[in-house]
Amino acid sequence: MLAGKRILLIIGGGIAAYKALDLIRRLRERGVAVTPVLTRAGHEFVTPLSVSALAGEKVHSALFDLTAEAEMGHIQLSRVADLIVVAPATADLMAKAAQGRADDLASTLLLATDTPVLMAPAMNVRMWEHKATQRNLAQLRADGVRFVGPNAGDMACGEFGPGRMAEPLEIVAAIDAALVAGPLAGRHVLVTSGPTHEPIDPVRYIANRSSGAQGTALAAALRDLGARVTFVTGPASVPPPDGVQVVQVETAQQMLAAVQQALPADAAVFAAAVADWRVANAGAQKMKKDGTGRAPALEFAENPDILATVSQMGAGRPALVVGFAAETEQVVAHATAKRARKGCDWIVANDVSPATGIMGGSENAVTLITATGAESWPRMTKDQVARDLAQRIADAISVAGSR
Repeated sequence: MLAGKRILLIIGGGIAAYKALDLIRRLRERGVAVTPVLTRAGHEFVTPLSVSALAGEKVHSALFDLTAEAEMGHIQLSRVADLIVVAPATADLMAKAAQGRADDLASTLLLATDTPVLMAPAMNVRMWEHKATQRNLAQLRADGVRFVGPNAGDMACGEFGPGRMAEPLEIVAAIDAALVAGPLAGRHVLVTSGPTHEPIDPVRYIANRSSGAQGTALAAALRDLGARVTFVTGPASVPPPDGVQVVQVETAQQMLAAVQQALPADAAVFAAAVADWRVANAGAQKMKKDGTGRAPALEFAENPDILATVSQMGAGRPALVVGFAAETEQVVAHATAKRARKGCDWIVANDVSPATGIMGGSENAVTLITATGAESWPRMTKDQVARDLAQRIADAISVAGSR
């Protein structure tokens, strides 16, 4: 699907710039023409020769290139591509783009274009979490810029957390999604997935058997329909999909905070199996046997109800809020009551009794419950359930948007 497309690739200055070389190679393998732009700081991490050799094109760096500017080169560069990709997108590049600055070739190109832009951020975790960067991120998203990553992990500086640039194949998938004019193009969909882990002490936790497979498949299906997907996931046993904004959390309280930060959204789908309770008196140290044979007394507190919080938020509520109900008996009755109690638009209900093999398995059998009633779907793979549900979501958002 990418063959014949042209990408303007802006390579910022950061240790992650080496991944841009592999990204160029992956794009060229798919028949994509890549026009590279290397910032002054980018020169410190990769050489113009290596970039040019892989891209098969001249590397552009100088804003005041007399030969190019005789033909308004920086304007032309910004207009001929199907997509502008910034990888790595440093904190400085994001700040310039958010503020509309144009003091070098890269920032001028971003200001002088109406071409869609995709950024792959890469920076120190403290820089990523800084309020200034988060303000710039929010502004760029409001301006229509798409993002892939950053991922969480170890960094070259020795710290750990979000800030690692997405892997080249993740960026390729995001490019593919950005260039597909699907029914959800320009829409933002929030998806939660996986279990939550509620600590008992530093080494033990309460969890459930959710693998996160259904939520992951749904995020991928929504991405394939052109949506910008924010994927908030607990500690799932399946990897997150490529080409979506991944936010990894552990607890229900962390998931609620991540959901609130990700809003606004056109639709929100709460597929995560969130723990109803957390341990209120979790130990600061590992709990030990005391020799008496008595188990420690655990006190529980109710976790925040993420689905109800978003369903009932009033101003800023997504146009479509979808919840999931994992039941072991009276599936339709319990799920119907849950929909009314939470205030969401739809509930996707399924029977997760051990005999069904659904929780942790590759198949699902769901009932879609809406204001008009319950619709039972046949048992199928979780990928097919995801595709069918994603299409229903796209249809519903389209109808809501046309009113």
